[in-house]
Amino acid sequence: MPDTTLAHLDFKGVDYRIVDLPAEAGGALTWLPYIHRVLLENVLRTAGDDAARAKEAILAWLETGTSECEIPFLPDRVLMHDTTCGPALVDIAGMRSALAEAGGDPALLNPVVPVDVSTDHSVGVDFFGQAGSLEKNMAREFDRNAERYRFMKWATNTLRGFTVHPPGTGIMHTLNLERLATVATGKLVDGVLWAMPDTLIGTDSHTPMINGIGVLAWGVGGLEAESVFFGMPVTLRVPDVVGVKLTGALQSGVLATDLALTVTEKLRKIDLQDRYVEFFGPGVSALTASDRAVVANMTPEFGGNSGYFPIDEQTLKYLDVTGRSRDQVEFVEAYAKRAGLWFDPHMDPRYTTVVELDLSSVEVSLAGPTRPQDRIPAGATLQAIKPMIEARDRSEQTGRPEDGAVAIAAITSCTNTSDPRLVVAAGLLARKARAFGLKPSYWVKTSLAPGSPTAERYLRRAGLLDDLEAVGFGIVGYGCTTCIGNSGPLTAPIAAAMEERGIVPVAVLSGNRNFPGRVHPQLEAGFLASPPLVVAFALAGTVKLDILADPIGTTADGRSITLSMLWPTGAEVDEALALASSAGDFEPAYDAAEASRAWGELDAPTTTLFPWDQRSTYIRRPPFAGFGDGTVLGSYEAHPLLVLGDDITTDHISPAGAIAARGTAGRYLVERGENPADLNVFASRRGNWEVMVRGLFTNKTVRNMLGDIPPGSTIHALSGEVLPLLDAARRYRAGGRSVVVVAGERYGMGSSRDWAAKGVSLLGARAVLALSFERIHRSNLIGMGVLPLRLPAEFGPERLNLEPGDIVTISASPEEIYPRCPVPVTIRRKDGSSFSFDASAAIETYVEIRTLKAGGILPFILNEVLNSTGKVKRADGDRQ
Repeated sequence: MPDTTLAHLDFKGVDYRIVDLPAEAGGALTWLPYIHRVLLENVLRTAGDDAARAKEAILAWLETGTSECEIPFLPDRVLMHDTTCGPALVDIAGMRSALAEAGGDPALLNPVVPVDVSTDHSVGVDFFGQAGSLEKNMAREFDRNAERYRFMKWATNTLRGFTVHPPGTGIMHTLNLERLATVATGKLVDGVLWAMPDTLIGTDSHTPMINGIGVLAWGVGGLEAESVFFGMPVTLRVPDVVGVKLTGALQSGVLATDLALTVTEKLRKIDLQDRYVEFFGPGVSALTASDRAVVANMTPEFGGNSGYFPIDEQTLKYLDVTGRSRDQVEFVEAYAKRAGLWFDPHMDPRYTTVVELDLSSVEVSLAGPTRPQDRIPAGATLQAIKPMIEARDRSEQTGRPEDGAVAIAAITSCTNTSDPRLVVAAGLLARKARAFGLKPSYWVKTSLAPGSPTAERYLRRAGLLDDLEAVGFGIVGYGCTTCIGNSGPLTAPIAAAMEERGIVPVAVLSGNRNFPGRVHPQLEAGFLASPPLVVAFALAGTVKLDILADPIGTTADGRSITLSMLWPTGAEVDEALALASSAGDFEPAYDAAEASRAWGELDAPTTTLFPWDQRSTYIRRPPFAGFGDGTVLGSYEAHPLLVLGDDITTDHISPAGAIAARGTAGRYLVERGENPADLNVFASRRGNWEVMVRGLFTNKTVRNMLGDIPPGSTIHALSGEVLPLLDAARRYRAGGRSVVVVAGERYGMGSSRDWAAKGVSLLGARAVLALSFERIHRSNLIGMGVLPLRLPAEFGPERLNLEPGDIVTISASPEEIYPRCPVPVTIRRKDGSSFSFDASAAIETYVEIRTLKAGGILPFILNEVLNSTGKVKRADGDRQ
């Protein structure tokens, strides 16, 4: 740590070494965003000989509010969930096999930072609205996923520092908030006890939820996380930081969900690509840490890398109420104040740009019906849904589901269920509805899936669990459930109405995404709402009303009940929350979940190498987890395999929901003996590349502009045949032909799933050309060796108007590629005409250049391991 100013922190008689940020930055510290302060501490402590250059780059950022300089960031830990850890573990198992086959020691591939995995993405809502739904759903979860869970247990047996939190321990982000995060921590490094900020990366786009309590973290793809596993820092440009200045306070009756949706709407209107967001100003102090976490959770929805709230008194209160020790709370305060990380609401740091929001202007809101940034007043759902409903010549009949019927009403997702205030508010609304004798419409599928096992305890203590159960919102699981698409089958009345009369039903959920097909493959419309609004719409049974003014139910004696008669006051919520809260709930609730008997009884291998089973339909050795074939950079001609429009999400590219038996992936599984009535979900099959590649782009709303063809298919230019993507890709490859993918704005938005990039790589795409990319997916493409190219604004997919037989020529020589460089592209029509333009390489760092030249992050890691040992030299040829 050359020339770094160090200091000592004496905490209750224990001496800690710290980086002295006030001494290092001097007067500049008061102008630095808190994000940059944490980054500065990290590079000074971990970057070694590169620390001085990185410090200079961070301080120089103050001059312009932007920078092209790169810095390394070495997080203290990694957080994953079961459906991102699965592919990562398959990669590691595959690389271990490749390393052993090359004569190396496979045990060298072992994480060097702690890795926590939450098993939260697999539980589905098969049972609801009945006693025992939670236990039945968990039993189904283990039945469906036993093989995959054994694979995860193999990892805990053979990888050091790798911890799996079993089913029932809640959603990863809630687990992180309530149990794992320290905010500041002590760590012994080379015999020296250091005090430092808690930092991490996570393989889920909603990782920034932890920003709500002052922990700097962001989401990355599984591929980037794998490099961190093995000690490689995340390399990033000194980030642009957008400051959001908050003033005022939320009005009575307005909830954290409403604020989060308002922030998402506001920030999506500006360019946040590869930018970080930090909240500052006096309004920050008016928000609880739970409020802040709800807003921070929506970071990927508003397009940023972070939604950071610095450490202050609210942070300490949150740590206290969630059962952290008094010593830990006091340690966080002492460290943050000494290190210059304590929030001052009166300071105006330097930001790249500033956006202002008066909290008193926020109203009760929803977002939808197809994008999370499309915020609307809560009473405007009828107007929002009208464009999606076809004109009808018949009149609707009351008493049965029609257009706008609520098919799913789910209190789900870490976004809102991590805030007990929101769940308690839903319970109070349910209590009042129960007193009036109101019930949800019979076609509504209702569910409550909290992010934490503590929810059952505080709801029961407040007497609200019975009320929620009485209106259909019993606990069905502790996991992502409906929010991730594991909503289970629709009710029979809704399914019949869709089949027989073609109605357009909707979902209402307290989640973070409502892309078409995300919540359920048959539902194209969804509204994001606070938990109490979810209950209200379940009672109404339709979104074709003004929920704020129209009656949502009728009592037995004919009285009309409106939302104002049910909505809890702030005082009522405060009173119930005080009754519900107990810091003593958290440790025993999690300990009980960790002691899962079903998890403990799973047998798992203990071998260094994973024993692959060729008959498995869940775990298959992947072809890309080896030394690879080298870079796909170069100058070449390519056929467009897919031409897509705007807002193609990772859900569109690689689905997570139920596998249909009639689809290409379903037929593959059925041919191998799987039950066509229960093929599980794509998210559970991410360890089998054969299944995942067959599910690519099969979302029913995906349109390949090459022709009027089904989703998941293309027109093979050489034969004119309409073929499944995999079949066409194999034909092109057999003929020595290259392929590319072309898309519009915001390509790859949504979940961090690396399979959206792995799949495109397996289809043989050498490049993806898009008007813009979402950050994590762009990184994942590079991690798979695929070159992301930004098209000029005037050359989007519609303007290019590509047809089968057109050729895309790209000049991307490895020797000439550098971050954000121009890349010549020529379009040659099948009639012989052509035109050219320069695209821009969507590459941010020189580490990404090295990754592309290596053919992807996995070959890069393997060669780094071999080169570091000096014992094994890579043999020529394919090591896959």
